This record gives sequence, structure tokens and C-alpha cells, in this order.
Amino acid sequence: MSSLEETARPLSAIKSRSRLSKLLGKYSMQIAILGVAIFIWILFVIGAPRTFLSGNIYAAFMTSTPFFALVAIPLTLVVITGEIDLSFTSIIAWGMTGYSVVFQATHSVGLGFVACLLFGLMAGFINGLIVVKIGIPSLVTTIGTQFFWAGLVLIVTNAQGLGMGATQGTFLHHLFVGRVGGFVPAQFFWTIGFGVIFWFFLNRHRFGAHVYLVGDNIDSARLMGVNVGLTKIIAFSIVGVAAAFSGFVQSEELLFFWPTGGQGYLLPTLAAVFLGGTSVFGGSGTIFGTFVACFVIGAINAGIVAAGLTGYWTSVISGLIVVASVSIQTILSKRFT
Repeated sequence: MSSLEETARPLSAIKSRSRLSKLLGKYSMQIAILGVAIFIWILFVIGAPRTFLSGNIYAAFMTSTPFFALVAIPLTLVVITGEIDLSFTSIIAWGMTGYSVVFQATHSVGLGFVACLLFGLMAGFINGLIVVKIGIPSLVTTIGTQFFWAGLVLIVTNAQGLGMGATQGTFLHHLFVGRVGGFVPAQFFWTIGFGVIFWFFLNRHRFGAHVYLVGDNIDSARLMGVNVGLTKIIAFSIVGVAAAFSGFVQSEELLFFWPTGGQGYLLPTLAAVFLGGTSVFGGSGTIFGTFVACFVIGAINAGIVAAGLTGYWTSVISGLIVVASVSIQTILSKRFT
């Protein structure tokens, strides 16, 4: 063997290790959340094997987790821009209020569904407009609009729910909450679809590049010609539509619209976004991380009950996840910047 070949081998090994370290660095958050998901699943299987080795528990996950995952995935875009939206819990019900009003007037499920999405779009657009044009911080804005939409829902509906029995057997019912193969809920496939679509726009489209630029350095984004205001308004509007869509899917599954139906999804949604690695300071985050984190959060409630604890522990653990995730991000950002 020549000395040239002997020298080339260590160099190629160094280059391979360098490429591997770059790859691991680039996808570190995705790998970390996947590791967390596997670790928690192993713990649950060991702690409650009868529950977590049964197919029924996974059917339950695929049924209920999409109710907040459909919002958490697009909410990731808003958080990456350096903003936050806390009003989606009320927009879930506000969208369904639009459905309720139009359905009772026309008896058309299709028109009601369109109204539901338009009501959500309107609410999200107003959030973005207030934040961008008036300049009120998104935290304050969306706390205010959360109460506003919730109150408006109660006024319009007179705090009365609406039975969704008329939708049962319709095309939309089968499309959104039907059972594929008699077992897998359709909303699970919609969640996967949301993940793929938003991953594409965030990683392979100019809009996604603008989202990252705005969150990373808003002044640099402006210098590069990014329309910062429009980017934020679009992100807020998308969350509004997604929240309304989530409300429709939830109501279809339960066959009833509750005026307070979205109020329980604030903590799990935020926990999924932050546990998935999206920085509260903006500029970084992944759709894959949020997607996996949604099912981690969805499994926690079942795991707590299976372990013999009360469901009240869900809020405790979800709150700890939010605080711990943001704390870790803060420590790392101070250390490496």
C-alpha cells in the first residue's frame, strides 16, 4: 500500500465524521424529540403493558390527538416568526359558530363548513392585523381576542350547543372522521397531511424562508426585501383557518358542537410546539418536531390514567413541559450566542 493511500484513508474518515456531525447538528432537535417519544413509549409499555400493547389505545390516540395537532402544526409558523397566538382556543368555537349560523339558515352542511373556515380566517386575519398594523404585542393581542371571540360565541349561540347528527353519513363526515379500513380515523391522515404540507412550505418554499428570516432577525429580513407584516398576517390567518377546521373535525367526531369546546387545548397545543423544539424567541423550529411532540403529549394523558393517577396530573405535566422546554431553550441560547 502506498503512503498516499495510507494518508487518504484518515482524511476520508475525518471528512465522513465531519459530514456525520453536521448532519446530526442539523437534525439534532428532530432526533432528540424522536428519542424522547421512544423513551416515553418504552416507559408506558413497561408501566402499563396491557394498555400500551393493545391496538385500542393507539386508535384512541389517532382519534383525539388531531384535535390539537391540527392547530399545533401551523402554530409553529407563528412562533418561528417570534410571535404567539393564544386565541386559537376561542377560534375553534368561533369557526363552529359560523357553521351553526349558516347551517341553521340553509340546512347545508357544505355551506356551513365553508362558513366555518371563513370565520376562522377572519379571526386569524384580525389577529395579524392588530399585531402588525397597530403594533400591539401578540401575547397581549391574542389574550384579548381569546376573550373577545369566546364571549361573542356565547352571545351568538346563547351558550347553546348544536347537534351534528345531520352530518352523519354525509361525504364530509366520512372525509374528515370516517374510519379507514374500519380502524384508522380519517383525522389522523389529515394530521399527517398537515404535517407534510406545512413541512414543504416551511422548508421548500419562499414563504418558509421568510418565516425563518423574520423570526431570526427582523431588520435583516426587511433589508432582504421580505414583507415582514404580510408574512406575519398570513401566519396568523393560517392558524385561524386551522383552528376552525380543528373545531369542525372535533364536532364531527363527537356529533355535537360545544360553545366551549376548544378551551381545553391551550396547554397541550403549546406544550407540543415547545417540546417539538420551536424556540419561543423565534427563528428556529421544525414541523416534524411538533408533529412527534403532539403524539407524545397525547400519550401522556393515557399513560397517567393507566398508571393509576388522576387525569388532573395531565395539566401539571403539560405545564412542566412548557416551562422546561422554554427554560432549556433560554439556557442554550445564552450559552451559544
